[in-house]
Amino acid sequence: MDATVKKQASPSPLNAANASYLEALYEKFLKDPNTVPAHWRIWFKRLQAGVPEQAAPEFPARSPGPAVQPSAPSAVMTEGLTAEAAEKQIAVLQLINAYRFRGHQKANIDPLRIYDRPVVSDLDPVFHGLTEEDMGKVFSTGSLIGIDQAPLEEIFALIKKIYCHTIGAEYMHITETAEKRWIQSYLEGAQDDPGPSVELQRHILERLTAAEGLERYLHTNYVGQKRFSLEGGDSLIPLLDNLILYAGSKGVGEIVIGMAHRGRLNVLVNTLGKLPRDLFMEFEGQHETDNKRSGDVKYHLGFSADGDTPGGPVHITLAFNPSHLEIIDPVVEGSVRARQQRRKDWLGDEVIPVLIHGDSAFAGQGVVMETFNMSQSRGFFTGGTLHIVINNQIGFTTSNPLDTRSTVYCTDVAKMVQAPIFHVNGDDPEAVIFVTRLALDYRMTFKKDVVIDLVCYRRQGHNEADEPAVTQPLMYQKIRSHPTVRHLYAERLAAQNIIASEEADRMMNNYRQTLEQGTNVAPYAEEGARSSRVNWKPFLGTQWDQPVETEVPLPRLQELAAHIQQLPKGFELHSRVGHILADRRKMAAGALPIDWGFAETLAYATLLNEGFSVRLTGQDSGRGTFFHRHAVLYNQKDGQVYVPLEQVNPVQTDFSIIDSLLSEEAVLAFEYGYAATEPNTLVIWEAQFGDFVNGAQVVIDQFLASGEAKWSRLCGLVLFLPHGYEGQGPEHSSARLERFLQLCAEDNIQVCVPTTPGQMFHMLRRQMLRPYRKPLVVMTPKSLLRHRLSVSSLDEFCSGAFRLVIGEVDDIKPAMVNRVILCAGKVYYDLLQARREQKRQDVAILRLEQLYPFPQQQLERELERYRKAREIVWCQEEPQNQGAWDQLHRPLQGCLSRNQSLHYTGRASSAAPAVGYFNLHLEQQRAVVEEAFGSMKESQ
Repeated sequence: MDATVKKQASPSPLNAANASYLEALYEKFLKDPNTVPAHWRIWFKRLQAGVPEQAAPEFPARSPGPAVQPSAPSAVMTEGLTAEAAEKQIAVLQLINAYRFRGHQKANIDPLRIYDRPVVSDLDPVFHGLTEEDMGKVFSTGSLIGIDQAPLEEIFALIKKIYCHTIGAEYMHITETAEKRWIQSYLEGAQDDPGPSVELQRHILERLTAAEGLERYLHTNYVGQKRFSLEGGDSLIPLLDNLILYAGSKGVGEIVIGMAHRGRLNVLVNTLGKLPRDLFMEFEGQHETDNKRSGDVKYHLGFSADGDTPGGPVHITLAFNPSHLEIIDPVVEGSVRARQQRRKDWLGDEVIPVLIHGDSAFAGQGVVMETFNMSQSRGFFTGGTLHIVINNQIGFTTSNPLDTRSTVYCTDVAKMVQAPIFHVNGDDPEAVIFVTRLALDYRMTFKKDVVIDLVCYRRQGHNEADEPAVTQPLMYQKIRSHPTVRHLYAERLAAQNIIASEEADRMMNNYRQTLEQGTNVAPYAEEGARSSRVNWKPFLGTQWDQPVETEVPLPRLQELAAHIQQLPKGFELHSRVGHILADRRKMAAGALPIDWGFAETLAYATLLNEGFSVRLTGQDSGRGTFFHRHAVLYNQKDGQVYVPLEQVNPVQTDFSIIDSLLSEEAVLAFEYGYAATEPNTLVIWEAQFGDFVNGAQVVIDQFLASGEAKWSRLCGLVLFLPHGYEGQGPEHSSARLERFLQLCAEDNIQVCVPTTPGQMFHMLRRQMLRPYRKPLVVMTPKSLLRHRLSVSSLDEFCSGAFRLVIGEVDDIKPAMVNRVILCAGKVYYDLLQARREQKRQDVAILRLEQLYPFPQQQLERELERYRKAREIVWCQEEPQNQGAWDQLHRPLQGCLSRNQSLHYTGRASSAAPAVGYFNLHLEQQRAVVEEAFGSMKESQ
């Protein structure tokens, strides 16, 4: 047999049996041409260029990837193909892949059809060289699920149905092949699904009736009142209803929901089971009030419900949310993480977060990106979030998407974590339910975020007092003539003979009657707290000054100190860290005074030993920004990580210390959510420098400072904010103490400025041992971490408590004192050293360690000793318009005797927190200290 005959007898690589292999190879080529063999790379490039009659390369002896054999290939397709036929076969595979990549751009996802869809050339068979003559020819479908081969017209109709009907799927940006194949199989395999049962279809209609019925009732009875109507996005209600039922079938025990205004009242009543009569009372201004609380508007309020599903009970929480829209996202994630930790649900199988967004907010607010960035990180993982965008295609009063974003879709930000995105037409509730199940299945399978873009419209204005047609006349002409979702779906069911034509009206009348009775209209949920698992009652009605014992017996303290100093065998420390730990062993023995890093570590160890968990997050918190903490140790030989505090009480407690991502807003909000959910964990967020907290001001204003007043929500979150003037410039000096003090009222937060390690120890223990959960803001030190005077003896940890005011430490006779300097923080040591150098006996120095709640009684007792002193001076490092002066001078004045006067000494008012030149800083600091003491003559 000659060579020519042999070549003809060998199997063609373009045989239909190898179509899947070719498709996979071509997909690799599209991603990166360099990942395929050179001969295939050349062939594919020539094919793309339209070079005719080219011969295909031979297959290698062993195929580098499995070839999926068609179940029953036709005789025509199993024969060797001509070059022209091969090109056509490849073109068909290209067409199928184009629909997977870009079919969403042609999908019917806009109920109003107001925006022109772009012309996507590669979705046209002609683009790939396929003609009308090819439509009747049979081709292999490659990996297309459902059919192995079919005429091109059938293939074309099928891929349009899958990818261009009322669901637009974006998933080909995902790099993990397994995830892409899973989604592909789910979408393409669903074509054999008979669709929802008659029972489910009737249930969907009933839920749409509830969504529309509530809005109609409110619109009629409370004309002009703000409610941020769901009308146009009605499919959200059956979506959530089915999500809860489906989640229950998968063993989910808790769902935590975060959402802003749009549709919130509808969700509260129709999904969570808030009683309609309670909502109506709120509209009428008759709801219960508490004069000690400010309360909040009805569309900010949260709710807790228990849902009964066929798969078991599901506890549902809707988080309280301020007007800052997406800021709730990381708060919910933190709450979910706390609930998962409590359940030992490490993979997120039992508690899931659901975030409901607005389209413009999702694209426009940076905290969304920050929250996505946290989603797979070690310290903030929650097993994936289900994101639902109520996309009414209009942001506030803006009608043109060009004004609200620079991306094609509002959901494009989700691609940063390769989340799949499913755009769905809100007027097709069955497609909405399908996508909901797909999204939840994906989340439960891959433990990653997933996005449902519910494309709908807004029938009313931004609020019901707004007239949207002023700025969107064409859109609202369409909306006013557009039937409601319920109406369209009722017609669809009537056409299928699933309901009688009059049954939809009967459903609406029945719902309205139930609504007027004020009873529960949510079929599976009602208000409750069955799954909360945390008893907050011990923390209610308690006072900040409630006495508590925070000292620790010496034997237990030394035992714990020894325990956390033990290292695994062969663990090699860095020499500098080894020296620090060696000093700590001496400190535990009483041979050296205790410094800040060790005092803090001992506080954590004792709390863990007593059954409390500890969670600390921040940028470089494991080591400590200032190289002082070293709670996380690194083996210098192999990089192995060891955390001694994890070994203190590992069965009953958790110790977590996380070097967080470079975010303040999202991370602080996450920690707030965690602390507001778990009162028995000491939760700490640490700023790298105190002024970095500026980036999280919305969390401080809307949650930390006012969460209790608005929503009666307690939270014991601790903020570590390094603060002190050491000449490091405007951005590394001040934690903006004045901003926190300005927010202080009604004992809402605690603001402390500890000046010794012992104070730090007792303050942290007090935070957990008292049955009192309020945020604690700590101005933590920088230079004091290694200041020779800022140390504590071992005895201070075994006795005493946190002192709100620290009196004179030197042997100063009260009768000789003519001037008393009051101060807080690092400046105390500058004053102390200056007085000792000057040998002044006529000036006493008192420290306020807690600035709010203001310790009036304690300060008055200290000042009583210096009744002879006529001048009381408040000395601070910060400029006069910053720091504590503006907020404290009135309560300070209230502590003085009649013959005493209060004066300010410190830097002059300034626009910047501090100067940027070190020499100028030193000059200013000397002037502050000198002014505080005044001359000997002035003090006499």
